[in-house]
Amino acid sequence: MSSRPVVTIHGADGAAGKDTLTLPNVFKAPIRPDIVQSVHTGMAKNKRQPYSVSEKAGHQTSAESWGTGRAVARIPRVSGGGTHRAGQAAFGNMCRSGRMFAPTKVWRKWHQKVNLGQKRFATASAIAASSSAALLLARGHHVATIPEVPLVVSSAAFAEGAIKKTSAAVALLSAVGAGPELEKVRASRKLRAGKGKLRNRRHRQRRGPLVVYDPEKDGKDLVRAFRNIAGVETSSVYALNLLQLAPGGHLGRFVIWSSSAFSALDSIYGSTTEPSELKRDYLLPSNIVTQPDISKLINSSEVQSVLRPVKGGAITKRTVVQKKNPLNNRQVLLRLNPYAAAYTKQGLGHVKADVDVKPKDASFKATLHEN
Repeated sequence: MSSRPVVTIHGADGAAGKDTLTLPNVFKAPIRPDIVQSVHTGMAKNKRQPYSVSEKAGHQTSAESWGTGRAVARIPRVSGGGTHRAGQAAFGNMCRSGRMFAPTKVWRKWHQKVNLGQKRFATASAIAASSSAALLLARGHHVATIPEVPLVVSSAAFAEGAIKKTSAAVALLSAVGAGPELEKVRASRKLRAGKGKLRNRRHRQRRGPLVVYDPEKDGKDLVRAFRNIAGVETSSVYALNLLQLAPGGHLGRFVIWSSSAFSALDSIYGSTTEPSELKRDYLLPSNIVTQPDISKLINSSEVQSVLRPVKGGAITKRTVVQKKNPLNNRQVLLRLNPYAAAYTKQGLGHVKADVDVKPKDASFKATLHEN
């Protein structure tokens, strides 16, 4: 592929401009859902907060076993009298108000080390998946009104001071066609099922677009403008995170790029032959199969010219090669064993023994017995 596709830069009003950008090499990286899923699982574990039950839970009472001889179990029992609690079993995990079996500890292995190369592979794969409209639709994003993916917005719309208020950010998203996506996120807010309602995560909602910017050229004012819009997240192009690019380990996040951030992708990730400028000795992963259409490969003229004889540039019918048994077919036998002709001519394979090893004549047996 000598030339790469180009992407149109859209203005703040959503109109397509005359300027275009070449599609960065990272969008040609192989899309590997298996690597993304495994890396996302490991990275998500690194954000967990340690928890455990109290070390004193279930043991904050004076209890002692009554021992044997009283026709009751030897579990520790609460001392005293005059209340229902007196004489009740305590401490055990089968007891009322007892401790749990194997109480949880804060020194559990919470974090998981993820290979750096795998993290970079997964990030590149998630970026490449964000340029596929089919994957975006499959993930549930409403991108039918988006002019194209990847969607690139001029950095002039994100310039320092251009977007300071949330109203300006909403107007920009609506202008580029992300209005239905914002409505989808707003309508998806639901009460969480289960105990999470009691743990400061009462509601759950869908993810909206991810706005990627270049902090050096676009400024950071846009972060404050976008952060109060439901479902919308922002990220620096130099700190792209798999947890944002593929939430839940599912590829196809709707990403809105600023033109300066889009231009910086080639210097950040490089290509399959040229190393990255910012990541030491890093090359983009290559596709194992450059042409995924296997039937097209098999039926190509290059492959078929080897498999079928070509006469005058036209592919003739396939020549059927029938396997023949050399024990039944003499020509095949002679190709496998040229000495077979001399072997047969001398009659080496047809010599018959003159004396029967096991004679059936009774008189002969009697003669042998007498001798």
